[in-house]
Amino acid sequence: MVKEGSTAPAFKTTNTNGDSVSLKDLRGKKVVLYFYPKDDTPGCTKEACSFRDAYSKFKKRGITILGVSPDSEKSHQKFTTKYELPFTLLADTDHSIADAYGVYGEKKFMGRTYMGIHRTTFLIDEKGKIKKVFEKVKPEDHADEVLGAFSE
Repeated sequence: MVKEGSTAPAFKTTNTNGDSVSLKDLRGKKVVLYFYPKDDTPGCTKEACSFRDAYSKFKKRGITILGVSPDSEKSHQKFTTKYELPFTLLADTDHSIADAYGVYGEKKFMGRTYMGIHRTTFLIDEKGKIKKVFEKVKPEDHADEVLGAFSE
């Protein structure tokens, strides 16, 4: 996994609308890059809605929020519309971004082992460095926790 203080791995992918998004284009901005397993599932919905509800606070402070999952643009469109998400979701269908950040790997659920995304958030500063990594994410309170970390 990418560590605090290191350079954030570059990426280029598409957002909900099929537009190209790259980390390089966000240089000079603070970025919350949060990885989540799947659109419209209970934990992922709570996490997305916590960012939605705190969105104005992030925007006031000039912080860009990017949610990343292996779902398609079409899935992201439904999820964004259903929950009125005001921030950008990125399609990582081949999990190359998750691989670059070290958050794709083996998971266990109800006795089953499978490969998937580990819910993790990276705070990236204006110079493209990882300011903080959140590995043990509680979806309901996560946005406030992240906002607090930008104050540190």
